[in-house]
Amino acid sequence: MTTLAHQFEQYGAWRTGVLQSLADFQSWLQQHDLYDAQAEDRAQRIQSVLKSDRLKVAFIAEFSRGKSELINAIFFADYGRRILPSSAGRTTMCPTELRYDEAEPPSIRLLPIETRLQEASTADFLEAGTSASHWHSVPLDPSSPEGMLAAFQHVVETVRVTPAEAESLGLYHENDPDAAYAVDADGMVEISRWRHAVINFPHPLLRQGLVILDTPGLNAIGTEPELTLRLIPDAHVVVFVLAADAGVTKSDLELWRSHVGAGHRRGCLAVLNKIDGLWDPLKNAAEISQEISRQVTTTSQVLGIEQARVYPVSAQKGLVAKVTHDDDLLARSGLPRFEHVLSDQLIPRRREIVSDQVQRSVQDMARGAQQLLQSRRRDIVEQLFELRGLRGKNHAMVKHMLMRVQGEKEEFEQSISKFQALRLVFGRHSADIIKSLQLRDVRLTMRTAREQMKERFFSRGLREDMDALFAQLTALITDADNKIGQLHQLIESMYRRFNAEHGFTLPAPMQFVTARYVSELQETLQLVHTHFGTVNMLTRSRPQLVQNAFNTMASRVLENFRDLNRDIEVWLKSVMTPLEAQVREHQKQLRRRVDSIERIHEATDTLESRIAQLEEVLNGLDERSGHIESYSQRILRPAANGGEGAQLAVA
Repeated sequence: MTTLAHQFEQYGAWRTGVLQSLADFQSWLQQHDLYDAQAEDRAQRIQSVLKSDRLKVAFIAEFSRGKSELINAIFFADYGRRILPSSAGRTTMCPTELRYDEAEPPSIRLLPIETRLQEASTADFLEAGTSASHWHSVPLDPSSPEGMLAAFQHVVETVRVTPAEAESLGLYHENDPDAAYAVDADGMVEISRWRHAVINFPHPLLRQGLVILDTPGLNAIGTEPELTLRLIPDAHVVVFVLAADAGVTKSDLELWRSHVGAGHRRGCLAVLNKIDGLWDPLKNAAEISQEISRQVTTTSQVLGIEQARVYPVSAQKGLVAKVTHDDDLLARSGLPRFEHVLSDQLIPRRREIVSDQVQRSVQDMARGAQQLLQSRRRDIVEQLFELRGLRGKNHAMVKHMLMRVQGEKEEFEQSISKFQALRLVFGRHSADIIKSLQLRDVRLTMRTAREQMKERFFSRGLREDMDALFAQLTALITDADNKIGQLHQLIESMYRRFNAEHGFTLPAPMQFVTARYVSELQETLQLVHTHFGTVNMLTRSRPQLVQNAFNTMASRVLENFRDLNRDIEVWLKSVMTPLEAQVREHQKQLRRRVDSIERIHEATDTLESRIAQLEEVLNGLDERSGHIESYSQRILRPAANGGEGAQLAVA
């Protein structure tokens, strides 16, 4: 098993362990009446994070750099042959995602190139249930390597169209310097038959959440904004593939600067492929090693990255070595070293992010349960203080105590009426915030801006229009942020009041911060500027490129606002839930206090037996508090069934 496969297996075991420990914790909380709406929200968030977790690796290269062969060598060598089409010349003609969704049968879904004419991005077509009719599906039989190879050939299918048709799709223009080479002897242009491919394949690593993105070359990347505005920026690791014999060519450098991000991206790795082309039989091993080292040094200097991020490999020899079980050839190919680095770059970083999200949610669940226990403990201590004070007292004193507790109960009932009134105010403020960020209004803003830009194809004009649009979108979030601040002040005053009047010890709720969503808007704007900067010479006469880029940008913006709406709704629930839980709990405890003293007053219960019952309950609450701590720690360290697993879980 490779290092990459081993780490993925451990990561999958860690996630499974977290989910099982979480289910045990939920069951225990429900059993002891400590599982409220807030705990349910937190648990669902953890489950969503773990079940939908994906680790994305994007492979980027110019044509004929051996990118598909590298993917075959790393991920599919166990099948004993190439799975992704890999040959001389152009193979990957459209962006191809390899993933696995167990809810869908193994298949290849292909989006026709004609969908570029519609006002929708690839992400829009990918949304489940919205546009399934647009996709062409090819079944996959994982048990048949020959059948899979035949099915995968669909990904590289092309069609020949007239220059006018290619131009309408944004894939050709006569002023393009490469246009003369694109038209064949019959006056036709060869283009990819598909706009996007999604391969649903039950590979062990894909089952664990790995997503592989195989991209076409520079020209195709420049005409498919989905890559530069969504797919590549969203990847956790970007692998940039070069040819060792050619080094960094002009087109390689343009692709690196325009779409990869060079030194600005921590997750970028450069692969100097085809080092077997430097294995000259007339040179000794030292001379060959020196030549490869020189290429690595030159590559790192040209790309502006550390030499440690440039990895010389031979994907073809590595694949052959794995298939033939030739360990010496595999070591010489350099593939194991790159696989080790890839796993170290990808999995620990992602595990750290997911662990942090899980830890925060688990701590919130534990804190909420501890607050309920603390409230119960406080009320029982008060009851014990009252009942112990009745020892040796006459019937009249018991009656006086009963009247006092009944008075407390009535006073609290009045507070509840005020609380309900404050909740109505909270509800109005909440509705106002949600209304100010409605997706339909954001869509309307985007549609209006798109109509205004339809005749604007100069790069400078586009930049001004985009800046104005994003300023308008940012203003929506800023306005919502001001309203959230006002609402937070209201909530804080409610907490302070109940803490002061009824002895609650609730901490002030966290304030919702919108800075992340504003930052994501600015990141999207920068990607848009970068994208148009790379195609600015062509945008004037290729309006379809502008439209496609706008649609992709709009999809990304809507996703950002959708996340913002969801997170605000979660926050609105979470800030009120602790106070509501404390109010309900205090109300129940007051009723129990009244009932307890009434029974003693009416001589249906003895004072000493009731004190004994409460002391037993109090001891049980202290024990449960320890159980909460134990369960929360177990969730964060679920892989303790083995030394290596335990280390992975707490890393």
